[in-house]
Amino acid sequence: MLDVRGLEQPEPLLRALAALDELAAGEYLRLLSHRDPVLLYPLLSQQGFAYERPVEREATVEVLIWRTGDAAAEQGVRDRPT
Repeated sequence: MLDVRGLEQPEPLLRALAALDELAAGEYLRLLSHRDPVLLYPLLSQQGFAYERPVEREATVEVLIWRTGDAAAEQGVRDRPT
């Protein structure tokens, strides 16, 4: 999990990209932010990542990110507790 709530731009974007570089097969990143990281979404697609944005809770945006085609990571996203 990467919590970037309260950080000012561009720090959340930079930290998310750095964390994705370390993502192993079968893993996904759970990103928590105080705002929707709209600048991140096109970069995810360009770099071969898929994402899901569950419903916002208590002013926190949650984004789940995994490598496109990583079935184990995607299943982890689907099976995670809500």
